[in-house]
Amino acid sequence: MISNQILQNTIDGLKSISRVDLCVMDVDGKEVASTTDMGNSSKAVVEFASSPADSQEIQGYQYFKIFDEQQLEYVLVAGGTGEDVYMVGKMAAFQIQSLLVAYKERFDKDNFIKNLLLDNLLLVDIYSRSKKLHIQTDAPRVVMILESGNGRDDNALELARTYLGSSSKDFVTAVDESNVIIVKELSDGDGTEEIDKAAKSLVRYLQKEGIKGIRIAYGTVIQEIKEVSRSYKEAKMALDVGKIFFDEREIIAYSELGIGRLIYQLPIPLCKMFIREIFGGKSPDDFDEETLTTIYKFFENSLNVSETSRQLFIHRNTLVYRLDKLQKSTGLDLRVFEDAITFKIALMVVKYMKYMENADF
Repeated sequence: MISNQILQNTIDGLKSISRVDLCVMDVDGKEVASTTDMGNSSKAVVEFASSPADSQEIQGYQYFKIFDEQQLEYVLVAGGTGEDVYMVGKMAAFQIQSLLVAYKERFDKDNFIKNLLLDNLLLVDIYSRSKKLHIQTDAPRVVMILESGNGRDDNALELARTYLGSSSKDFVTAVDESNVIIVKELSDGDGTEEIDKAAKSLVRYLQKEGIKGIRIAYGTVIQEIKEVSRSYKEAKMALDVGKIFFDEREIIAYSELGIGRLIYQLPIPLCKMFIREIFGGKSPDDFDEETLTTIYKFFENSLNVSETSRQLFIHRNTLVYRLDKLQKSTGLDLRVFEDAITFKIALMVVKYMKYMENADF
């Protein structure tokens, strides 16, 4: 249903153009929106609503009926008589009736997209309802999930809708109390670069409007509307995994999660057993800051000793000494690819366990 605020904004705009006062009332004679006091017209509205006339002049005011699919929804009252007032009233009634249709269609589409995301529709229903709602079924799309610092922000939902525009082929909705979801239609050939660019542009807009702590995650590009739920599930995983392993990034794609998405699905007891096997009774948290900095920088430089020592501003032999020391305490030589992979996974597993422990708390 269209909101009273939308109706008020509409008639305020029409009055500023035409200088004709307007009042929207329901069929029981209660005022919904008005630009001025129309007096005691409730009784006249009720009588007009029950009459067969679509428009009528009563006691110096013009009355018009506004229908929603053959059912009387509102009565519009225009102040004054004369041809100009009648014309303005007729146009205002037509405008409001068009808004009712547009908002109802958006509501229907919103419900359809929500059920599509949650995988609540049969395949035959997906295509039949897409056809009825004039939604293209074979366009490339991607699902984005937008989260602000305080979970879902209803202001962010409306701002995202405003940013994408009502005429856009994109859909903006929400299926829970946490996030805003965007089903974005793409051009043929669009990939990660184009999606990242669109996401960054949206982030900047929302930040400018005062929305803080924004993070956007998105799934893979799908070609059929029936696959929207898959892209949504991927985006959800990207949002969760991104918080653990890419917490410094505002935008994260499912395709960039790498081994992180596998670790995310491991049971905690299995993770603890793995860490015990690798480090014995120790944990990477037991390493001093210098050792951890050396490890991360070594991985960052693809196990390149010369480049790592240069960036750490230490002699090559000093780095070799640190790596030898680490090998003695863990049994893993980070200069050996297999040992480096094992160590890297172990560090990620520990990070995952710490995150889950804090989340449970």
